Amino acid sequence: MVFFPNCKINLGLHVIGKRADGYHNLATIFYPVAVKDALEIIPSPQFSFQLTGLPVNDTVDNNLCVKAYLLLKKDFPDLPPVSIHLHKAIPMGAGLGGGSADGAFMLIMLNKKFRLHLAEEKLISYALQLGSDCPFFIINKPCFATGRGENLSPIELDMSRYKIVLINPGIHVSTKEAFSKLILAKPAKGIQEIIKQPIESWKAELKNDFEETVFELHPAIKIIKEQLYEKGAMYASMTGSGSTVFGIFKKESDFRFSFPGSYTCIIV
Repeated sequence: MVFFPNCKINLGLHVIGKRADGYHNLATIFYPVAVKDALEIIPSPQFSFQLTGLPVNDTVDNNLCVKAYLLLKKDFPDLPPVSIHLHKAIPMGAGLGGGSADGAFMLIMLNKKFRLHLAEEKLISYALQLGSDCPFFIINKPCFATGRGENLSPIELDMSRYKIVLINPGIHVSTKEAFSKLILAKPAKGIQEIIKQPIESWKAELKNDFEETVFELHPAIKIIKEQLYEKGAMYASMTGSGSTVFGIFKKESDFRFSFPGSYTCIIV
């Protein structure tokens, strides 16, 4: 069985406040984007995991595909061993949710392959144990998200008539540091209200609270956003806590980007 986990971008991201459990309450819109990894599972005499594609600076035990399998194995002891092959194409640690997508898709695949009959609500519960972004990828449709990101309300939002340009500078942003330097403030207008307006109006109102801190720490990321607007983006923003920046362009737009060799540019 082969699935293709996709990434996401955040359209607006407000950090509402810190919770008693140490996490933060957020408000954002997750939007799925067709940049994809490839994930294959095959029944096997013994469990194994293989990784190809982009490098991942972590141990096998910390990979969310492996954690997803072990999570289900705990509740379903008869779950047979599988051979997992993950090919990474989504940059890691980039605010695109690639690792979260892999873990969530692993849950979906195991549920389908071995007929575990887990409802969507239960899969979301398992996904939240893997990470805050993981529940979104169970639904994998545009959603307004609150809480840690697990309270998901699907919304009507279709951007297929636009080009989305993703620029990843290969800069690692420490999520812990990004959170620690945030100045929390209530937004003047809610994301759900802003998103209903024409895209041209988003520039003035649709904000990612992490940008101020991350741009100060990594000025090169701010420059990317400025260049996207210079190239004619209708809206540009950092996604998640960075470091990827995306721009939304009219479909007919024709442009060229010139960045250092370590930068990755993807147009979807």
